[in-house]
Amino acid sequence: MRLYSRSFTVKLVVICCLFTVALTTVVVKTLDRKSQNAGSDTENISDFVQTEAQIGSSDSGNELSLELNPSTVIPVSNSSLYTQDELQNINVYQLCNEAVVNINTKVVAYDWFLDPYVQDGGSGSGSIIDKRGYVLTNVHVIQDASKIYVSLFDGTQYEAEVVGQDLDSDLAIIKFSPPAGIELKTISFGESKNLVVGQKVIAIGNPFGMERTMTTGIVSGLGRPIQNSNKRIIRDMIQTDTAINPGNSGGPLLNTQGQMIGINTMIMSNSGSSSGVGFAVPSETAKRVVADLIKYGKVQRGTIDASIVQLNSRIAQYAGLDISSGILISEVAKGGNAEKAGLRGGTKAVYYGNRSSIIYIGGDVITKIDDITISSLADYYSALESKKPGEVVSVVVRRNKQNYSLNIKLSE
Repeated sequence: MRLYSRSFTVKLVVICCLFTVALTTVVVKTLDRKSQNAGSDTENISDFVQTEAQIGSSDSGNELSLELNPSTVIPVSNSSLYTQDELQNINVYQLCNEAVVNINTKVVAYDWFLDPYVQDGGSGSGSIIDKRGYVLTNVHVIQDASKIYVSLFDGTQYEAEVVGQDLDSDLAIIKFSPPAGIELKTISFGESKNLVVGQKVIAIGNPFGMERTMTTGIVSGLGRPIQNSNKRIIRDMIQTDTAINPGNSGGPLLNTQGQMIGINTMIMSNSGSSSGVGFAVPSETAKRVVADLIKYGKVQRGTIDASIVQLNSRIAQYAGLDISSGILISEVAKGGNAEKAGLRGGTKAVYYGNRSSIIYIGGDVITKIDDITISSLADYYSALESKKPGEVVSVVVRRNKQNYSLNIKLSE
């Protein structure tokens, strides 16, 4: 066995201690550098969300402003504890939740003696789109209401009035008057035309009366033609798997920048609850409809100046037609654009609908408008939904078992 002197042992111990201290210092510096880098990444994420998040509002002038104005996101404390996806969700909620309102209605009902009384109606959601108190929601949320109440995030409630509503898009504008000194939070419109399937979307609403609930999902499909509860076909609907339940109707569907790219309108479900198939009216439709509703109280659409009837097999058989679907032209307005374009009405008067009205058979049957097949009244109204007075549409009609093409200028 080899022996070591005292001095050699002391030197060895000192060297070992110095080596341990040096190694510890290197490890601490490395960990500190990694921590700084992680903190920098989180700050960059927050900066990105702050730069991209936008809110549109208007507190002056007579018309609604649809500008997308920059805003600042409320800082998230302990942001390093959350993933990028979580920070995104948190920031969108902080940006928008105070601009989502709960809408409750009162309706008039009648007892056995036909005496009227007021009872609770439906409930839904809405988005404040202007600081003057304009709220965007669905028609079916406020339909047949005698009273409409808007509840804000802080629990305050205001009575609202209908500014305008549009059955063809199921969109409505209501307005309440906030007290002086109260600055409302608003939600801005985004661009639905830029959406792609698979893109993340976020819904905020009041499902089952639970206020300002947030759910997330993706865009599941685009351009869906869906018939709503008012028997209107809304084209270009956004399909999403974001959980949408009763009470979400009228609330915003948001992108990750906190912009409204859709208005949640309906679900496809056998149970009445979310089954992962929800639909939203695209913001491109909403922006056009909202501008008209606020300015005119209704949407200015072009129309074919003729009296129309939905064709069915019974009418087709009686009139000797070779088709049983489409829009029958009963009468054409004298001197109108449709008559000038060559559209023909019927010539033989017959009773229709339990002898309650008279229609004229023998006229043209509209089967297409701008390459959109017209089988029903819902198709007809849907094809003209985005058209303005003065626009010219291409119309295919069935006449004497042959097809004819007409270019008809739409009337007001």
